[in-house]
Amino acid sequence: MNTPACTDLKVLDLVPFGQTGGEARFFALRLERPQWADWKPGQFVMLRPAGWALDMLWARPFSICRISARDLVIFFQVVGRGTARLAQLRTGDVVHVWGPLGNAFAMEPDTPTLMLAGGIGIAPFIGYAHTHSKPWNLWMDFGHRMPLGCYPFESINEKIMADSHHEEGPEDLSRFIETMGRRMREFRDQNGLVLACGPTPFLRTVRSFALEYGVRTQLSLETRMACGVGACLGCVCRTTERWPDPARAGGNVQTCTQGPVFWAEQITFDDETAAPPTAADAPVQACER
Repeated sequence: MNTPACTDLKVLDLVPFGQTGGEARFFALRLERPQWADWKPGQFVMLRPAGWALDMLWARPFSICRISARDLVIFFQVVGRGTARLAQLRTGDVVHVWGPLGNAFAMEPDTPTLMLAGGIGIAPFIGYAHTHSKPWNLWMDFGHRMPLGCYPFESINEKIMADSHHEEGPEDLSRFIETMGRRMREFRDQNGLVLACGPTPFLRTVRSFALEYGVRTQLSLETRMACGVGACLGCVCRTTERWPDPARAGGNVQTCTQGPVFWAEQITFDDETAAPPTAADAPVQACER
């Protein structure tokens, strides 16, 4: 893995996905390809357009969606002031990019692998599906609240087998949770691997199933970050007694440097309880990263 670097990249284009209330709120941002020696699906970047000047000091973190020979693609939803300003970028604008940051999802080509995505959590799985050497071993279940056209689902479905689950009411969410549990049991029986990305309530439910069924599971946390290098301590998460470093077991670690991908049994969520997951526990919604 190469050392993270800060570079200035020009915007190639900004493509809207779907419509919500007549206004596009989902976008694929295409930047020039950075001169990185390497990157891996699950890593992220910190973005700060040059045009922000002193108006907005902090960069914003985003999962790397895909990197090709021509471009770096970031998929995002407008959910706050930072992403609203990103949605105003124009071709030729300059963006300061710091990355690639964090660790990556495990990639085991010969292992049946289940990808669980909630909302904007689909983003890192685009690159995962497109760079996997044996995509026939992959399956995705994707839960979403907005219409499917708001997300780059077709980019996944053209490479691997995938199902989408549109949440329009509580009964839809209940069915999706049941599907996740059933699918995780199936992959456990195949000695498989489960990867999940989405909002915290969604990940909490996945973690609950992972511990209950004993299936190897990684979670990519959507945590607010300011620096991306572990200096500000604003993105910490709590570890369990299973953390590999005994000195930090039961303590806090930075998501940006120790994650964002963690094994399910090695971290915990502060507000989780011993109660089984219910429909109210796992809203499948998009969160700004």
